[in-house]
Amino acid sequence: MKEEGDVDIPQTLPSGPSAFIPVEEILEEGPAQEMMSEALLSDGRVDHVTMAMGLHSSYLACFLRTQHALLQLDGPLPLSWRYFIIILASARHQCSYLVQHHTAAFLFAGGDETWLRGLHCAPPKIQRLQTLNKLLAHRPWIITQEHIQELVCPGAEARWSLAELIQAVVLMSHTHSLVSFVSGCGILPEPAQSGDQVQPCSPTESCCSVRDEAKNQQEWSEAVNEVQLLMEKMRMVQHLGEEFTQEEMVTRFERARTESLLEPADVQHSVLPDCVSRFVVDADFTYQDFSPRGEQAPPTMRAQDYSWEDHGFSLMNRLYGEMAQLLDEKFQVVCALTYHTMAMHSDVDTSTLRKAIWNYIHCIYGIRYDDYNYGDVNQLLERSLKVYVKTVACHPEKTTPKMYFSFWRQFRHSEKVHVNLLVMEARLQAALLYALRAITRYMT
Repeated sequence: MKEEGDVDIPQTLPSGPSAFIPVEEILEEGPAQEMMSEALLSDGRVDHVTMAMGLHSSYLACFLRTQHALLQLDGPLPLSWRYFIIILASARHQCSYLVQHHTAAFLFAGGDETWLRGLHCAPPKIQRLQTLNKLLAHRPWIITQEHIQELVCPGAEARWSLAELIQAVVLMSHTHSLVSFVSGCGILPEPAQSGDQVQPCSPTESCCSVRDEAKNQQEWSEAVNEVQLLMEKMRMVQHLGEEFTQEEMVTRFERARTESLLEPADVQHSVLPDCVSRFVVDADFTYQDFSPRGEQAPPTMRAQDYSWEDHGFSLMNRLYGEMAQLLDEKFQVVCALTYHTMAMHSDVDTSTLRKAIWNYIHCIYGIRYDDYNYGDVNQLLERSLKVYVKTVACHPEKTTPKMYFSFWRQFRHSEKVHVNLLVMEARLQAALLYALRAITRYMT
């Protein structure tokens, strides 16, 4: 144990909000401090997710409004059911942080304690969500109108109304994407959370040792050069404005999708704690590439055929009006979010980089924009960033400190949190699009 005054040795932050981000940077005075103070006064605490998101106050405001509407305002589902659905969605990605956080909220909302023994103890109506839950979490492109019909068909046992189902879909998708943020930012349990935890850092991989290695002079110089090279590529992409035939655009999309078949190194996790595993059915069903090597790809979703702006929003607006407005605002804010800075540079137009990250995630999920040049993805996103983004978006439970510290080595932590916000919202929109398309087909 170190005595006060001894030389400080960098370590994983066991009591701060994040295993990756220095607590001093998260607690730095800024516009989000007022929102956190309000949360502290109303709830008596500020959770670690809110603290990390506070690095981007305009986004945090939208997120808090959306989460408040989902969990507190009137709706077709009782509050305790909403919290239980979040528990089920969190468990799909082995996120004990959110499972435990919302277990307490479930009980506070008057939830039946016996449900917490496992999914099998919940009402049959909730149990019937498990197929849709696992598809939304891991392979949303598989969702069809038949999945919707099974849940809402008149006369079906424990039938879901469309209004109830759309709220459940948003709750599950919101939670799956939030797990991506929790894992991508290395969010640590709150002090009040105890018991068996899935730790964000493995004992053999210290995030600080990785950080220390990055400070060696040679790597520092390399990192500076990487920023300069990225700046040059961004300027080139912005000014070229090349035009391609539709056939060439499709070819570039397919190439980007093929090159997205990156797999993180196997991560050794401790045995999944019972507090999580009891809510998981068919645990072997996990993420699988939209376009597996050597297999015929499922049909690509063309944004021109079904997009959030032209199709998803209008359906959501009919079935869950207030949530449609909140989600739309959140998508717009995160896509436009910029401080015109990049690492040590200012007055930078980062729009092409932000768009490349968003479209890369949608590409992974099999969504294609006919008017986007997917060659930009391979120009602007280097391999370590692609591995990180895909891991956080598709199997967040495999995220490691090494992945976080190995990309954008000269960038601020707030800029890496910005990447996580883009990943979270792009993933959320992609899952919602597949679910809403299936609902549309059922209704017509």
